[in-house]
Amino acid sequence: MKTINDYNFKDKKALVRVDFNVPQSADLKVTDNTRIEAVKPTIDKILADGGSVILMTHLGRPKGKVSEEFSLKNIVDEISSVLGHEVKFCPDCIGDDATNMTGSQKPGEILLLENLRFYNEEEAGDVDFAEKLSKYADAYVNDAFGTAHREHASTAVIAQFFPETKFFGLLMAKELEAVEKVLGKGEKPVTAILGGSKVSTKITIIENILPAIDNLIIGGGMAFTFIRALGGNIGDSLLEEDKMSLALEILGKAEAMNVKVYLPTDSIIADEFSNEAQRNEVDIYDIPDGWMGMDVGPRTRDLYHDVLMNSRTILWNGPIGVFEMPNFAAGTVALGDSIAKATSLGAFSLVGGGDSVAFVKQFGYDDKVSYVSTGGGAMLESLEGKELPGVKAINS
Repeated sequence: MKTINDYNFKDKKALVRVDFNVPQSADLKVTDNTRIEAVKPTIDKILADGGSVILMTHLGRPKGKVSEEFSLKNIVDEISSVLGHEVKFCPDCIGDDATNMTGSQKPGEILLLENLRFYNEEEAGDVDFAEKLSKYADAYVNDAFGTAHREHASTAVIAQFFPETKFFGLLMAKELEAVEKVLGKGEKPVTAILGGSKVSTKITIIENILPAIDNLIIGGGMAFTFIRALGGNIGDSLLEEDKMSLALEILGKAEAMNVKVYLPTDSIIADEFSNEAQRNEVDIYDIPDGWMGMDVGPRTRDLYHDVLMNSRTILWNGPIGVFEMPNFAAGTVALGDSIAKATSLGAFSLVGGGDSVAFVKQFGYDDKVSYVSTGGGAMLESLEGKELPGVKAINS
């Protein structure tokens, strides 16, 4: 893996693709700077070498139209604050302003180019657009794992113009190593926890990870398709009726590979999808009509805890209950506690995928697990075994 540690940036200009697609408040202030903090080590290394940094990113979905709402000028102050350096802003990413400002850049300086997606050519993967961007620098660094699964100009196309000087940033390297640590080099026993609402969105992941894991914990809404396929009564719980045969197929494949599958045994049910709903605790195979499963029950929490205490490598993708509603968050909180304890005892834990990442941040588990991925879609595609376009561009 070619990373920035393999290159000295002294007196060189580095064009660094970052993912600063950060959440903002109504007055366009950054509300979560995690993605900015994540790339600080990469930028620090380039500056410490004596190089200069040209940052490029997208923000939101302006769909090729210049927009005040999606202008990166709104986040420049936050970037400067997090990086601890003044960040200059260029009001365009190509054209005369960009050419002049990058051309006059001195070692130690950081320049932020305007939103790449103000041009449709970015998402179209346009070669000419990528070439224009490439003219600014001596080296190209991709540190945007969150967009590595996109075949965009700045992620998958531009690298060809830097045949000898294209590198992974330190964040990208950490993300790829974390996936490899689970799927390729995980210390056994390896346990994967898959939650979320639908089996259909996790099929490819399950099929790809089965050869690498020892235990598969299934929770969340997707568990009910398995329970129904096994003959259980699930009331009005979430069900993908057309995926029941697939669920049984997955269980068969897991058994053939000696992977133990753990499904919920009890459920916290509600008579409507609301935090204020009537609640009850029942066996998951016996949910009455008019009621729906919203969280795993205490027996399931204990079962999952025991599995995790005996695991050395843990992958968590997807919540196991409707944690957004406080009355149905206990199962996911208990799971978080179990993973945190296993981690404190020496297990490696990787959390990836939008909702589980949102959970660990909201409930303060992000510093109690080994690694929290910054890339939702990219992490999922990595777990599915796909070579990400942004990764392939550096490796080829």
